[in-house]
Amino acid sequence: MKTILVLIACITFGILNAAAGPTEDSGNIYGRVTDKVLNEPLPYVTVVVKKLNGEIITGAVTDDAGKFEIHKIPEGRCNISIQYIGYKVFTTEINITKGNATIDLGNILLEEDIASLDEVNIVAERSTIEQRLDKKVINIGKDLSTAGPTASDIMNNLPTVSIDPQSGELSMRGNENVRVMVDGKLSNIPVAQLLKQIPSSSIKQIELITNPSAKYNPEGMSGLINIILHKNVNVGFNGNASVGLTFRENAKFNAGLDMNYRNGKFNFYTNLGNNVSKHENNGLITRSLNNSREVIHFLDDSKSNLFKVGLDFYLNEKNTLSFFTNQNIYDGKGNGSSTIFYLDQPSLNQEQLFFYGNENIASQYNFDYKVSFDETEHTLELEADYNVFSNETDGKYVFNGASPLENFKDSDETDRSQLTVNLDYVNPLSESLKIEAGAEARLFETKIDFASNGQSYNANGELVPTPSTHFEYVRDIYSFYTTVGKTFEKWSYQLGARIENVSVQADTNNVQAFTNDYFQIYPSAFVTYSPSEKNQYQLSYSRRVDRPGLDQVNPIREFSTPLISSYGNINLEPQFTNSIEANYTRNLDAGSITAGIFYRIVDNEINRAILVDRTNLDRSILTFQNFESTDSYGLEISGNYKPTKWWSVNSSFELYKKTQKGITEIFENPTGTPAVEDIVTQVAEVDNVSWNVRMMNNFTVTKNLTFSAFGLYRAKNKGIQFESEPRYFVNLGARYSLWEGRGTFSVNYNDVFDSMKFAFSGDTPYPQSGEFKNESNTIYVGLTYRFGGGNYRAKSRKSRDDNTSSGGGGLF
Repeated sequence: MKTILVLIACITFGILNAAAGPTEDSGNIYGRVTDKVLNEPLPYVTVVVKKLNGEIITGAVTDDAGKFEIHKIPEGRCNISIQYIGYKVFTTEINITKGNATIDLGNILLEEDIASLDEVNIVAERSTIEQRLDKKVINIGKDLSTAGPTASDIMNNLPTVSIDPQSGELSMRGNENVRVMVDGKLSNIPVAQLLKQIPSSSIKQIELITNPSAKYNPEGMSGLINIILHKNVNVGFNGNASVGLTFRENAKFNAGLDMNYRNGKFNFYTNLGNNVSKHENNGLITRSLNNSREVIHFLDDSKSNLFKVGLDFYLNEKNTLSFFTNQNIYDGKGNGSSTIFYLDQPSLNQEQLFFYGNENIASQYNFDYKVSFDETEHTLELEADYNVFSNETDGKYVFNGASPLENFKDSDETDRSQLTVNLDYVNPLSESLKIEAGAEARLFETKIDFASNGQSYNANGELVPTPSTHFEYVRDIYSFYTTVGKTFEKWSYQLGARIENVSVQADTNNVQAFTNDYFQIYPSAFVTYSPSEKNQYQLSYSRRVDRPGLDQVNPIREFSTPLISSYGNINLEPQFTNSIEANYTRNLDAGSITAGIFYRIVDNEINRAILVDRTNLDRSILTFQNFESTDSYGLEISGNYKPTKWWSVNSSFELYKKTQKGITEIFENPTGTPAVEDIVTQVAEVDNVSWNVRMMNNFTVTKNLTFSAFGLYRAKNKGIQFESEPRYFVNLGARYSLWEGRGTFSVNYNDVFDSMKFAFSGDTPYPQSGEFKNESNTIYVGLTYRFGGGNYRAKSRKSRDDNTSSGGGGLF
């Protein structure tokens, strides 16, 4: 709806300026528009200056803070009219004189027009991109909400963002160290699982925060992604329902229901999501060292349910209490096989079959109390957020052929808890100067119990029983931040710093294995220059940290196949990033374009180490190490344009250059019989240049029928272990509007050419190549329906990040 309001407001403002004609440079007026009940600022409100006979003189539109200013008002009496959809029109008379040339209208409270609310039901056809002070905001329109059934399906449609179709891992600017939030809160649910649980029709906006300010927690080298759901703070009963089916080899079903009821001082809302799906993945790896072929097959069968229930209680115009809880239930199972064929020695052929079950429950409880003082934007807010996560995984492994291992079972139980308490204070000292300050405590604890009745190799190459392991990881973070923002004429800036004290303790089998206490300061700075309404320049700097994720430090085996095992490194330390970014935004008559460049320096970099298993030279071990400093830089261009009334385009181009370091091991004599003495350990350094291009086209055939075409090309990518081949795919879709715009029926044909596959080649620890292919060539059919009515007015809530890196695996 904001997209439509911006459009309406801009058109109105253009008409006002056109109608105004030449005037004397006499008077100025200032003011701020807020909601009378919520006491929250109203952006994109139209402010009109008229002569007493009704003739329009000039006008303006309020900004994100609800503020406006109008200059060059001629002397004399005139009327000020303030208009906003769903609210009663506010009018007042002013008198501009030489002695009273500047008038401050103060805080103007708009009251809901209850009689008109049920008539308003606006949903944007196409998504739009806004470049704000410290983030890029994608307003989700019908083109993206019907691009796929879940949040995971639409991520590849966003500039700078990519999601791996094999693993579901999310990356931004070519880096997986990115935090994901929902409504400004981080969850304990694994990211890949979380994105598949959120229906795309429930998403209002997605914020891409590539260079966060000091008010955000400093984790995540690539930045933050904040998914904002439709909260529906509407008068009366309102909601949205969706259902979808995706099919190729296996069926995938999803459904979502968003509802709210607003009456007087209370607002109740809920989000429900259900996802039932089967995913198949097949792979082939060829290794020249032993002339072998490994055929891999996975089938994942999962069910997940998301429940969110919340309440806002408006005590009065200055005090608001809010509470919500998220409950996520996941039940996954699956099976797979890894069969190795030795072409020169068939007697060595072996097969590993595995069967697994995974159940987890994540619960989140959030409390918020906000006080608004008399002064504009002067607020104090206390928030407490508590997360608990419980996971149980059971695995069964069966071996056939020449494998020396016997069948076994293993299991692990994980319990995590996270408590975050923060206090935030905002004080606009003047119209152009604002300070923010806050304090926060983040207390995180996880416990993992692993048990197995199988065998594994010891350092002497002997098969011994696999030991049970109890792992505990505790991290406490206490922080304080402050920012100062100043606006004058066409310039604005914000300076800030965050101070943190961190204490980390890791214990394995009740023996303290690692401790780390450190104190850090994270500064940030933003400068924006707006010479006109069509041009904006921005320069920013921030310092950030990537604390090792749980799977990066967990000494318990993460996964194992006949030829590879993955373990964490309990001694990993954080890596720190200094980032500089410059952006330019140009608003066009029929769209906008944003171009940006960035440069990063990373100290104490965390990266992969690929080692040869001394107990079995055919096997590799994956782990993590800290390395020295490295750097990366990139160029990004994105835009949206509407060449004609029936055709709109969203596109982006990204170019990244990154230096990676990692420990690798190779055989000096890869064609002969491998021996331990032939292993050479080396620090590999790779300079990787990669680029992506994507484009979304929307074609309006009739008032109700729209077609879409989306294409993505991802160039070759070089890493420490291997080089991946280019990837590309094309999606086609159609949408039909039903029931006077309240419903949408959509059909998508994804990966039309069945081209989306992950193909690679590499030389460490020995020459190998392969490819993996999942069910990307699918047909999706979906239906959404919006019921109720009202004017959308979401309560403004501050977005926050939370702790923990996910750079190599699952904790976030």
